[in-house]
Amino acid sequence: MAVAFSGATEWSSAVRADVETLWRFHRIDDELRPVDVAVGLGSHDGGVAVHTAELYHRGLFPLVVFTGANAPTTVERFPRGEAVHFREIALEHGVPDEAIRIETRATNTVQNIDHTRTLLAAEGITPRSVLIVSRPYQQRRAQAIAAHRWPGVDILCTGAPQDLATYVQHIGEPDRVATMLVGDTQRLDLQGRSGEIAPQQIPADVHAAYQRLIDAGYTGRLITPRTDAQR
Repeated sequence: MAVAFSGATEWSSAVRADVETLWRFHRIDDELRPVDVAVGLGSHDGGVAVHTAELYHRGLFPLVVFTGANAPTTVERFPRGEAVHFREIALEHGVPDEAIRIETRATNTVQNIDHTRTLLAAEGITPRSVLIVSRPYQQRRAQAIAAHRWPGVDILCTGAPQDLATYVQHIGEPDRVATMLVGDTQRLDLQGRSGEIAPQQIPADVHAAYQRLIDAGYTGRLITPRTDAQR
């Protein structure tokens, strides 16, 4: 049996089940409360900026930093840089310009956090609480990185409140989503092993689903374990 998404490649039911397993594992979806600053992590998913705008209008934070340069997976969609485009999306959704900062150099999630800290420090801002807004399935790794790189700060994570099918229809590229999930699972494991973040416990069912997706060919975002984990 194949599972179809509008205008997109079909997944077999087995692949979809494995993607769903990774999707559920990587979501954190903390209970939201007011924080000092939000950080919108750049990616191929402009929905991050839309969700950030929605949360701003709920009064959850007075300031947002969008962070991200470009990557091979985003340059066609956001040619002027992820943070630049995310700012424009947020402005279109009613976030005032004075409430937005952009960080345009980061090319991986560690740099997203480090460069954002530097930007805020340059303005004399030392937040005690931060909300990380990311792709729904980037949350677990983003939280682990932020907790390690930004000690002493209360870190919350959120993503758009969509189920997998809705999200894939929004992105329109199911194989990209599957490949990115495999890549994030590998990076989470590698960074935990390297000491770049706290050691991570990958449940057996998640590891098995991850391996099956690799065997099925979803390998485009795998990296050789030699350098900083890429976004």
